Amino acid sequence: MSASHGIHAAETVRGRVTARLSAWDREVFHRVATRHWPGGDRVLPRLSHAADHGVLWLGAAAGIALLGRGGPSRRAAVRGVASLALASAAINTVAKRSVRRARPVLDAVPLVRQLKKQPFTTSFPSGHSASAAAFTTGVLLESGGWGAAVAPVAAAVALSRVYTGVHYPSDVLVGAALGVGAAYAVRGIVPTRSQLPAPGRPHATAPALPAGEGLVVVANTGAGSGDTTALVRNALPRAEVLECAPDDVPRALEKAAASGRCAALGVLGGDGTINRAAAVAAEHGLPLAVFPGGTLNHFAYDLGVESVHDTCRALTSGDAVRVDLGRFTPGPDGAPHGYFLNTFSLGVYPELVRLRERWAPRVGGWPAGVLAAWRVLRGEHPLEADVHGRRRPLWLLFAGNCVYRRMGPTPGRRHDLADGLLDVRVVHGGRLPGLRLLAAALAGPLSKSPVHAAEQLRRVRVSGLAPGTPLAYDGEVTEAPPELFVDKADEALTVYRPRAGA
Repeated sequence: MSASHGIHAAETVRGRVTARLSAWDREVFHRVATRHWPGGDRVLPRLSHAADHGVLWLGAAAGIALLGRGGPSRRAAVRGVASLALASAAINTVAKRSVRRARPVLDAVPLVRQLKKQPFTTSFPSGHSASAAAFTTGVLLESGGWGAAVAPVAAAVALSRVYTGVHYPSDVLVGAALGVGAAYAVRGIVPTRSQLPAPGRPHATAPALPAGEGLVVVANTGAGSGDTTALVRNALPRAEVLECAPDDVPRALEKAAASGRCAALGVLGGDGTINRAAAVAAEHGLPLAVFPGGTLNHFAYDLGVESVHDTCRALTSGDAVRVDLGRFTPGPDGAPHGYFLNTFSLGVYPELVRLRERWAPRVGGWPAGVLAAWRVLRGEHPLEADVHGRRRPLWLLFAGNCVYRRMGPTPGRRHDLADGLLDVRVVHGGRLPGLRLLAAALAGPLSKSPVHAAEQLRRVRVSGLAPGTPLAYDGEVTEAPPELFVDKADEALTVYRPRAGA
């Protein structure tokens, strides 16, 4: 057979396949358009309109973030929106311009189900279906429960595009496939928690406490919610749960640890509360059970504990790990002035924390943080300090307990909570502090420039601090002594953590 005959045969086969697919497409469209779906004429056109410009999915993301009250829910909402944004950009800038397919003829579609405002873009592929699939897949990759809740709505939106006569079935199927692909592309850039290596090592010996027997839990009523405390009581009926006002938490922790009836110390609250419990547990040689109950819960989430259920599984099996404690002392021979599980900082951040805590009860946490940052960066002057014997102006000196790795384009999570290192970042004094801080944040854990420096160290010495200089650690603010040594207590704390896949 000659080459020309082979090409002609291939074109004939391709033409037949295309004709069959087109016939199937039109037949399915006609069946959907002419069939009466109970309740569909009232619900589906409205649902299709609600999904215009992603409004439906943005509302769903807000609902998930607010109702979920936890890290997985917030991450699911953010990932869903990011996936939707990528899918919309790909559809509107590339896909619709590449295949200029006309919209279906509406003759067979009853007037009652037609959209009041017909779309003017090309038909292939369906942007609504791509957005629905992208958002749902993004949510599902972080939270199976929320993904299952959103999936029927996404399927109904995709069906509505054929039902109202604005798309052929193949437009919807290809759009949905592109949406799923967009969600996985986002996952390739920003891994999900399940993709990242499990933090927390090495494994440690801790007593198994089924039903919480031998566990004393101190719950900060000012940080956690009553619902979380009730969950702890129901899941661990033999545990002793002490609900305390914020000012009473330190005394309750010390009393519980020294009581002799405490095989393990539990804490329910935010990072500041967990910080106090960690110091007490380490000093008394007790394992710590963390129940996240604050707004951010950085330590618990980096540890791999995201819910009461996670901690209960670890308590039942006795699974635990050893983690480092950061510490700062007032001099080379001084007693520990304080511990930090997450971060220690001097400069603009302590003042930002102070203002945020003052304004948060009135305007909410996130708006308070934005207002505080604007106020601090507008009116503050650089801090003067000696770092390792060299005098310099600083906007910020940050020390993280263990190295913060990138999670996508921004620094986010620690993969190892027992690496023996401090993640030290310095933002040098100068003009435009906001841009300097942003450059330092985007630069990552290892970089040097005239604006900022980042290194991984075992110890940092800071001296020459003026009286009244604020110091922040794990969200708490205090006054810094004139001289500070910041270092590590390696593997000083044992914390319950469920084994991966357990």
